[in-house]
Amino acid sequence: MSMYILALMGNLLIILTVSSDIHLHTPMYFFLSNLSMVDIGFISTTVPRMIVDIQTHCPVISYVGCLTQMSLFIIFGCMDDMLLAVMAYDRFVAICHPLYYQVIMNHSRCCVLLLGCFCISLVDLLMHYVAVLSFSDCADYVEISNFFCGPSEVLKLPCFDDVSKNIVRYCVGAFFGLLPISGIIFSYFKIVSSIMRSSSSSGKHKTFSTCGSHLSIVCLFYGTALGVYFSSTLSLSSRSNTVASVMYTVVTPMLNPFIYSLRNKDIKSALRKFLSRVFW
Repeated sequence: MSMYILALMGNLLIILTVSSDIHLHTPMYFFLSNLSMVDIGFISTTVPRMIVDIQTHCPVISYVGCLTQMSLFIIFGCMDDMLLAVMAYDRFVAICHPLYYQVIMNHSRCCVLLLGCFCISLVDLLMHYVAVLSFSDCADYVEISNFFCGPSEVLKLPCFDDVSKNIVRYCVGAFFGLLPISGIIFSYFKIVSSIMRSSSSSGKHKTFSTCGSHLSIVCLFYGTALGVYFSSTLSLSSRSNTVASVMYTVVTPMLNPFIYSLRNKDIKSALRKFLSRVFW
């Protein structure tokens, strides 16, 4: 409960701070505020239900409830995934093509990229639905070895065809996992190459400071998320799988606003102004 409230407050503060300060109305902070919005939805999909299950000692969910939770989890999780890749692209354009940045990353382009992230998330959801259409053919009660109806856990149920669920698992993992990671790696390869050619030490420090926050979130989110998703093909214990699930469904959304705000002077300055207007 404490982590959930902390995540809600932290991400909500980021959204309010960015929207209230005109100096933060840039593509970088536009995507950051949307990432905070997605993180609120992402953590709200799993944690409230988990808290209720712990308090009632009755961890039972209906068929419709499980599909609803899985659908929201996939949409918000994939949006998180794609937004991290878009933010890496934004940093690539800003650092490697600074003279064309305002032209390339205009408001219309940012909105199109955001809409594209949402549409890709819907495609991800539809691909999973293809594999779980036979979910209603399962027994009356089936056990999911996690605290929520995650797609990797649902696909492990014995009532699904192995061929179809493996096709969906690897296709989704390759397209929605490896493709964004490849884009992030390419963007940062170009960024590092551009920084190495720069002679300004202060410029290098500022660039690394800006990109370091994003890279920290990328490593935390992708490291645990991909580990959980592909562990469904391995014989890992349910306990280790659950711990990894907590890391990227609870810990990552909670840490995102703090990592960005603590390492970003613009956010800290705008946050102090916003809090001073609210409380004084």
